[in-house]
Amino acid sequence: MIEDVGIEDAEMAYAKINLALHVRARNADGYHDIETLFAFAADGDRLTATPAETLSLSISGPFGAALAGEGDNLVLRAARSLQAAYGVATGAALALDKRLPIASGIGGGSADAAAALRLLSRLWDLPREDARTTAIAASLGADVPACLISRSCRGTGRGDVLVEIDDPELADMPLLLVNPGVAVPTGPVFAAWDGIDRGALVEGPAIASALSGRNDLEAPARKLAPVIDALVALLRAQPGVRLARMSGSGATCFALFDDIAARDSADGAIAAAMPECWRLKTILI
Repeated sequence: MIEDVGIEDAEMAYAKINLALHVRARNADGYHDIETLFAFAADGDRLTATPAETLSLSISGPFGAALAGEGDNLVLRAARSLQAAYGVATGAALALDKRLPIASGIGGGSADAAAALRLLSRLWDLPREDARTTAIAASLGADVPACLISRSCRGTGRGDVLVEIDDPELADMPLLLVNPGVAVPTGPVFAAWDGIDRGALVEGPAIASALSGRNDLEAPARKLAPVIDALVALLRAQPGVRLARMSGSGATCFALFDDIAARDSADGAIAAAMPECWRLKTILI
């Protein structure tokens, strides 16, 4: 157990939300061209580190068991890549408190890897926002660059070409995350996309753009997990909701609200109607 971990030795792996996600094309390499609006919750997994001679990772938390025995965890891949890129001779004892569901469309492993890059850059006194670190993030997965900055942004390409959004309306907006307890792997959802380009994400303020947009992965995800239908419908029916849809490739759904009271009331309604669901009351950052 890691004891006496100071605040400078801890990093939050912020949950990632796709306010909208437009799939524009399927490429020959199997990847997809997308347009998305990323936003981030104030909560997520928690990663801590202490100096050590070698790299190691322990995993705990409500969803830690699902990662037990995973030899190529993204956190360790990020740590090894950072160590090699900068010629770091020391290691770190990493501990991941896994609080977010696995394969759930809210960043998960990508957010954990990004948190490892931020945390170890601080621990090893490496340059901040260096091109080498950004390149490592891109090599680890399409969502990792956005999770590395963990600020609202528009993503194009694979989702890794980023333009930050300065929209005060998003800050502190009440957010409810709900997962029906069904893991929906990203690969099969993208593979089930029907290949129809339904148009670009419009420019403008983030919320207006998101409201006029969609998540093109919602339909294929619903085929794999039909419970998403009922969950999104229930969220959209709640008083005070601004926007409700599925995030990423699912199955986590989200709702943004006018105020905290509306969010908390919706949380109670979801708990009563669908008690099997995982829920998180939080805000956007």
